[in-house]
Amino acid sequence: MTITVLLRVDGLTAPVFKHFLENHWLRVARFRCMPVRKGGFWTWEEDELFRLRHHLLVEPEVLDEAQLRDWVSARLNQPLPDYRPRWCFWLLPRAQGGAALLLRLHHCYADGLSLIDLFEALTTSVPDALPSLPDSAGRVTSSARWFGAGWEWLQNQVTLAESGSVDGLDGDAEAGSGARRQQLERVAWNGLKLVNELSQYILEAEDTDTRLKPGLLGRRQCCWSAPVPLAAFRTIAGQTNCKINDVLLACVARALRQQLEHDALDLDEVMLHAAVPVDIRGLLPDAVQPEPGELGNLFGTVFVPLPVDADSALERLYRIKHETRRLKRSWQPGISWGLMCSAGLLPKHWQESVADLFCRKASAVVSNVPGSAEPRYLAGCRVREQMFWVPQSGDIGLGVSVVSYAGQVQFGVVADEAVLPDPRPFLDDCVQALQDWQ
Repeated sequence: MTITVLLRVDGLTAPVFKHFLENHWLRVARFRCMPVRKGGFWTWEEDELFRLRHHLLVEPEVLDEAQLRDWVSARLNQPLPDYRPRWCFWLLPRAQGGAALLLRLHHCYADGLSLIDLFEALTTSVPDALPSLPDSAGRVTSSARWFGAGWEWLQNQVTLAESGSVDGLDGDAEAGSGARRQQLERVAWNGLKLVNELSQYILEAEDTDTRLKPGLLGRRQCCWSAPVPLAAFRTIAGQTNCKINDVLLACVARALRQQLEHDALDLDEVMLHAAVPVDIRGLLPDAVQPEPGELGNLFGTVFVPLPVDADSALERLYRIKHETRRLKRSWQPGISWGLMCSAGLLPKHWQESVADLFCRKASAVVSNVPGSAEPRYLAGCRVREQMFWVPQSGDIGLGVSVVSYAGQVQFGVVADEAVLPDPRPFLDDCVQALQDWQ
């Protein structure tokens, strides 16, 4: 469950970046801490033996693009030590095409949106400006309050804790009786809806056994595309009245179809889902909303059916649009977040059952993160490209990520070698599916 980020930063050197880490990155108190399990809970504890040299490694070799791809894949297969804060930077100042900066960070520190906000705070719009981290960056805040927030959110769905409750009604008894009846009907309806949504989430059909669901080898390969103009996504989304995320998922569905259409499968009978993270900050009660700049994991997961049986690009896109709208209006993002929060409090063998619940229902993880619309500067050096790869859990062996930055979009693919020994053709199919619209 480690997030991997790759930046191409023009002219970044080891001394300049070390100074940046000491004076800005380490002002985020959580990065001096490591997760420690105490009894049934995980807590943040400051590493009393913290040394920056353990978290910044410099690779002096000159690597071309193919060598860099192999080098990044090797880092993806390298576990982070659990006796130190679980993050590490690698700097390759002599990589062809500009310095490459790789970050590997365990997902427990932050989700994608938190990291994008942090990137915005640590970088600047002009080369000679200083980063402006929020005050909350200097505090280590506990995530425990969010566990209770999940329960509070569910209670808000099935109760009427509003100022205009029955006890505060004015008027005659008949009016009060009608209001009570409406309130009881609403509670009953919300209760039934919750049971229905929860049962649908748990009983969602598992994915068809395909080449995407083999026994995994535990060795992963990654690749990434050249930047694609964001305008291409926006044009398609605007012409079809869809979202950019719908276009992304349609491209993935097309690429998956091409992977499967030569197998002995009836594609009309194949069921494939993508696990898609959904931001749930808008669902949280005001009392537990994160402070500006506060790191955390505040996302739920929905399982979007991928129409690999669709023959046309337009059919794929509109079927995905229908499913994503249905899922985003449902309670499934909140339910999945609540299940993930609760899983940390369960015995270990129960935790594995909850994890399996997520893993069996998807063949791929697909994440789309919107980055800065304008170029940013890190330690006075221009960030030219920004890429990331999603972590995968359980037996999900394929991850597809898209990040927008400075008017450009890049696809990234990471795959277990049992699923895709070489993920490059699949990546090319994703990009080609976008170009087929043009």
